Amino acid sequence: MRIQWASVLVDDQEKALRFYTEKLGFELKHDVPLGDARWLTVTAPGEADGTELLLEPDGHPAVGPFKDALVGDGIPFTQFAVDDVQAEYERLRELGVVFTQPPATMGTVTTAVLDDTCGNLIQIIHVAE
Repeated sequence: MRIQWASVLVDDQEKALRFYTEKLGFELKHDVPLGDARWLTVTAPGEADGTELLLEPDGHPAVGPFKDALVGDGIPFTQFAVDDVQAEYERLRELGVVFTQPPATMGTVTTAVLDDTCGNLIQIIHVAE
């Protein structure tokens, strides 16, 4: 068993695609029309055969209150690994990405939290070994 897909629930798939590719640097893997929505996935740069992030519509009635509660409490929906949180924070801020938490180090872990513009907080993280 392996992780092939993970979802992030987005309020607008086109806006999410632009943010996750143009700002975060992910690469489009699949864009398949499915009625009013799309099977829309991205992968890490240079990892086309790696785990795919599904930019999934957040239309289910339970999703709005769930996302609102997470954002209201400052809880990230998911995390992405980076080699250098400070450098990524600076790169993304230059691109206009809004952070709700600047880089913070806690022991061997450094994190920062950004707003993905699609209703989610996303944490970038580096764990020093």
